[in-house]
Amino acid sequence: MNNNNANGPVTDTLRIANDSLEYEVIIIEPGFNSWLATQPPRGFYSQSTLELRNDFYVREYNLRVNNSINYSPDLYVWRIDYDRKVDYGYEVNYLLYNYFLFFEKRYGQKLR
Repeated sequence: MNNNNANGPVTDTLRIANDSLEYEVIIIEPGFNSWLATQPPRGFYSQSTLELRNDFYVREYNLRVNNSINYSPDLYVWRIDYDRKVDYGYEVNYLLYNYFLFFEKRYGQKLR
């Protein structure tokens, strides 16, 4: 979904990357960018807090990917390869954490 505003095109495709680690996450989710604008700003959470929360969310999400009998394979499609010991940087962790919050709200899921 693309829209235009005074600053140019707005898209709901989001690339999250830490190029020095050759790590990339692409979120293609209508409404995510506008939802993100309503959330606490960058810097609100520490990187260590985000890493801790993402580690929990990723583990729960991946359990559901592997349990397609109880969880919709339409929602839980691919495993997320996330290692808390790797420093993905603040931006990757901030956007991944907010995506999990968006995912919970949009699809009525409780990962926590």
